[in-house]
Amino acid sequence: MTDWDLKELLSNLHEDIQSKLNRARSTIGHPGEKGDVSEDIWLELFKEYLPARYHALKAHVVDSEGTFSEQIDVVIFDQQYSPFIHKFKNSTVIPAESVYAVFEAKQTMDAKLVRYAQNKISSVRKLKRTSLPIPHAGGEYPAKPPFHILGGMLSLESEWKPPFGESFYNALNVKTLETLDLGCVAAHGFYHCDRKTGEYTVNTDHKPATGFLFKLISQLQLAGTVPMIDVEAYAKWLID
Repeated sequence: MTDWDLKELLSNLHEDIQSKLNRARSTIGHPGEKGDVSEDIWLELFKEYLPARYHALKAHVVDSEGTFSEQIDVVIFDQQYSPFIHKFKNSTVIPAESVYAVFEAKQTMDAKLVRYAQNKISSVRKLKRTSLPIPHAGGEYPAKPPFHILGGMLSLESEWKPPFGESFYNALNVKTLETLDLGCVAAHGFYHCDRKTGEYTVNTDHKPATGFLFKLISQLQLAGTVPMIDVEAYAKWLID
């Protein structure tokens, strides 16, 4: 017999995230520093528990036309096939083709912050993504169409009472590049959108951070592998 308990392991994962977010909220006075710590807590979760093919960083995203996104709190991107990533100190730039998902991380959730997150996520989805045919021993596979980039918001609390009431659905009810596909309010629950129906499902019965992580991994699996990037499309910027 073993003394391991899977239910306890998964519960502890959530409680660790929630306790860290609570500590950041209660002990850090400066709003900017509090926000930075909240971002780091979510980034640590993704770096620790996502499969090795994925990586998570705070970053800007750029396309082959030279258009940059706004700075995104959490960018989940391909770590295996990404041909280049620019890093300098705490500044990172990632090619649009490599991106799987983007999230904004805040201490709390309200209509204004949801709108802010939607605009940031839209700035990534608007970018051009190249895709080349994939060579193989018998010829080549056709270029893979770029998949939908997941987007969402991560927080500890919600300003709405109840957290997932009418105000929540009204704020998230957009069917454009600004759609929030999934997210987590660690103290209350996690949510995701069915892209076929546009309907949101909220789960408050499980440990939210753990449940959200599993939902995110399942959505990343459905996306498959990033398209084969046209590196030469970026090389044109080397010409004076």
